[in-house]
Amino acid sequence: MPVFRTFSKVAKQALLSSGCGCQPITVAVRTISFSPRQVTSDASFHSVSFAETDHPKVLITGGLGQLGVGLAKMLRKRFGNNNVILSDIRKPPSHVFHSGPFIYSDILDYKNLREIVVNNRITWLVHYSALLSAVGEANVALARDVNITGLHNVLDIAAEHGLRLFVPSTIGAFGPTSPRNPTPDLCIQRPRTIYGVSKVHAELMGEYYHHRYGLDFRSLRYPGIISADSQPGGGTTDYAVAIFHDAIKTGKFECNLRPDTRLPMMYIDDCLRATVEMMEAPADTLSMRTYNINAMSFTPEELAHEVQKQLPELEVTYEIDPVRQAIADSWPMNFDDSNARNDWSWKHDYDLPELVQTMFNYISTDSRIAQAN
Repeated sequence: MPVFRTFSKVAKQALLSSGCGCQPITVAVRTISFSPRQVTSDASFHSVSFAETDHPKVLITGGLGQLGVGLAKMLRKRFGNNNVILSDIRKPPSHVFHSGPFIYSDILDYKNLREIVVNNRITWLVHYSALLSAVGEANVALARDVNITGLHNVLDIAAEHGLRLFVPSTIGAFGPTSPRNPTPDLCIQRPRTIYGVSKVHAELMGEYYHHRYGLDFRSLRYPGIISADSQPGGGTTDYAVAIFHDAIKTGKFECNLRPDTRLPMMYIDDCLRATVEMMEAPADTLSMRTYNINAMSFTPEELAHEVQKQLPELEVTYEIDPVRQAIADSWPMNFDDSNARNDWSWKHDYDLPELVQTMFNYISTDSRIAQAN
């Protein structure tokens, strides 16, 4: 019987949101024993429709970030409101709190996280807690704690309780020596940010736990994700969200990347749907545990031109952020996601023109509502 030692750091909420240097944290050593068992795929989880008794019970960590609220909404429609629990260390806005179950969960508190899984009979865990690329470079120690130590807690709990575990990866998992156009699923990675390093670590640890202990680990390498209902959160691709808000509010946009910086991108609805489809895919259709997914690839200049078709008066200038530009220059220009399309029939819905039209429709509606109120 293998023995796992989990080094659990209980982080205070103020520490995780401060962005300042970390104080020393006492490390508690916890020994956990469990018998590894092969997690067999449950066919009922992968059918088109689910019987009430077969619904998974889902926990989403880091649920107040860009993706968690949207994924919870999608999963609640599919599995029932009470079968999807959103969690975070921050206080949720009123509309999120009243939309379905929400609990406090600190991924660095191993005992708290384990109690949540046990008390709520969790069967699926979606692990969205992470510090993104630019924020992580500003606070490497905190990024290491959240992105790596938090992952270790999640892996051990998922393996112990036979959960299906989803941990997103990223375009940031590749580096300057990776093939960039296109970037295949399997190639040299060698990222140069703590965010990218932690995501490669997550991919490899998840694959190891799958082969060694039968953990049903699944991961998608997300491209830059664009959504209208969330503000930029410290990522290198955030310019592709900010341009829409600035275009409507001020008619001016200053981009922090060069106009010819090409990166893979995706509208949030495609991203969330891909996540659900991958989680529901029968295990025997998965030829690997981590897949690239893609929808489109564009530059800031190409995006600006498409936006100016809707708002011709938009003024775009460029003030290059050397940190973000260096990160972007090390990332893929285009993803090869042929394995996802072949193995579990992934297909995107939104290309660049549809993306721009949808973003403007959403933000303009929100602006009119705000003005009316």
